[in-house]
Amino acid sequence: MTLDHWGEIKERLLKTVGQNNYTTWIEPLVPGAVEDGIVTLKVPTNFFGNYVSQNFSDLILHEINATGTDATRLNFALNQQPTPAAEKPAPAARQTSAAAKPAANSQLSTAPLDPRFSFDNFVVGKPNELAHAAARRVAEGGPVTFNPLFLYGGVGLGKTHLMHAIARELHERKPEMNVLYLSAEQFMYRFVQALRDRKMMDFKEIFRSVDVLMVDDVQFIAGKDSTQEEFFHTFNALVDQHKQIIISADRAPGEIKDLEDRVKSRLQCGLIVDLHPTDYELRLGILQSKVDVQRKTYPDLEVADGVLEFLAHRITSNVRVLEGALTRLFAFASLVGREIDMGLTQDCLADVLRASERKISVEEIQRKVSDHYNIRLSDMIGPKRLRSYARPRQVAMYLCKQMTSRSLPEIGRRFGGRDHTTVMHGVRRIEELKVSDGQIAEDLELLRRALES
Repeated sequence: MTLDHWGEIKERLLKTVGQNNYTTWIEPLVPGAVEDGIVTLKVPTNFFGNYVSQNFSDLILHEINATGTDATRLNFALNQQPTPAAEKPAPAARQTSAAAKPAANSQLSTAPLDPRFSFDNFVVGKPNELAHAAARRVAEGGPVTFNPLFLYGGVGLGKTHLMHAIARELHERKPEMNVLYLSAEQFMYRFVQALRDRKMMDFKEIFRSVDVLMVDDVQFIAGKDSTQEEFFHTFNALVDQHKQIIISADRAPGEIKDLEDRVKSRLQCGLIVDLHPTDYELRLGILQSKVDVQRKTYPDLEVADGVLEFLAHRITSNVRVLEGALTRLFAFASLVGREIDMGLTQDCLADVLRASERKISVEEIQRKVSDHYNIRLSDMIGPKRLRSYARPRQVAMYLCKQMTSRSLPEIGRRFGGRDHTTVMHGVRRIEELKVSDGQIAEDLELLRRALES
């Protein structure tokens, strides 16, 4: 007995499951025999049959019975009919799951690993120590208690460095593991290409046969509904198989606009780690490590005292800009045959230093100073002349002169309408004290770091 009304059944399924699911999972089904209430449907791969059985079998049975056929269950069998040449799956997709692993690895060429990004040259500091520890644990290749690992932070804080380091370490430690690393944009591109070429089974088999899936910049799929849906199903399939997933983004899952709630929920079920903006110590450590690298190319160049500290203070937002500035500095010094001192640094990097200068307000300085000395802001800018208020006031005036473009009269107006000569006196007094008073010098350094971080 054969299955009648298959065309009518498919039309009903199209209305129920939607065009994407219909094209991917229903249309390739080929009706077979009906015996003792068992309906055989022929499928292109075992993976395809298992997926349809788990996700659509009840619905298909319902529609079959609605046409008058007495069906109690479905049987999925491989379709032995040759596929037309124009629609043949790629060779990798016709392999079994185990054999498909090399195919997935071959796809890694679209997201090559940068040889500069390894754990050995990742500078660890307080802002990134948790992210580094979590990445190290995953890179060991053994079971971990969190899945996925979600790394997020701004540009140039080390997300991609850690992603490449994890992939590289896994390849070295566990060469038999199928590790697939790519950007979210590449994931979407492959998904759209598979839809266009009617090769969704190939796509799904490659992505769901990996041992470790790594997706960079996942915020890219926000607002792209079909890609999000496929990503969600891929995510679920891998988690169900206890396969590791590592994701990076520029913000936390809950803060990614236009990301579906179910995707956010899935991303939030593992370990979420924020790579904080770098602090002064970490920036200085990065510069020191990069100087060692640069000296391999420029062995005769020396860096004068204070240059690295100056750069770590001034370029605060982006490690890539910091590293690029150092590379440029060494190349420039080599070309002009000069030592890397403060004069050369300021000449060579004038544009970078201007662009990196954070706009710090007088009000921000006043708040930081009053908090540091544990006094009320109103007392610091008010008329009281007690030493406990006057010294913090002078420190704040000095920092306003050093760290903002405000004129002395403008600064004076912000400090209770004081005259510019009062500001000038305060600035000079602090300049004298920072040489003779170690505590004042330390306070100024701490406040500067806090304001620049």
